[in-house]
Amino acid sequence: MAVAVLATAGTLTLTACGGGNNNGGGTTVRPSPTPPATESFTGTPPSPLSSAASSAVASARASASAAASSASARADEFEASVSAAAERANQEAHKRLASVQGRGNAASDVSLSGIPRAQVNDLQAAHVNIHNSTDKTADFAVQVDFRDPDGKVVETRYVGAQNVRPGQTVHPYAISHQPPQPVLKPEVAKAERY
Repeated sequence: MAVAVLATAGTLTLTACGGGNNNGGGTTVRPSPTPPATESFTGTPPSPLSSAASSAVASARASASAAASSASARADEFEASVSAAAERANQEAHKRLASVQGRGNAASDVSLSGIPRAQVNDLQAAHVNIHNSTDKTADFAVQVDFRDPDGKVVETRYVGAQNVRPGQTVHPYAISHQPPQPVLKPEVAKAERY
């Protein structure tokens, strides 16, 4: 014997099958979707395109803001990993260069080379290549200016190197605290041997 029950709203179908002999008859329930009750809605819902565009704009703004603030944070973290001796040398370089006129006496002994961003947490940075071309151990102070695409100096960093032996070349970092974009160009503004 078979029994079928249909709900009046069409949301539930119940079918019972059995032959009255207890051979494992079963029940199957198949729910059907029902539309939402719209009587409690107010206004009109945003179109899918408008909603997606608003979401994309908000996401882009949040990403840009996060990139700017995280660039400075990443620079601080990276520099914190540099030894305290290097930080003292950089502070000394800043003091030494305050009274230097022109480009300094060691501008020809200093050059810059790029660093892959993957090595410095996607920061803008450069190796400051300091070569002691004299026959005596010397200390160096270097000012590195970071320029934007229009040539404007947007940041200045100071790098020091102490006890550089005759003929030795050292490679400290100059690290910008600016966001990854726009790409900045570092240049040696001053270099002094003392």
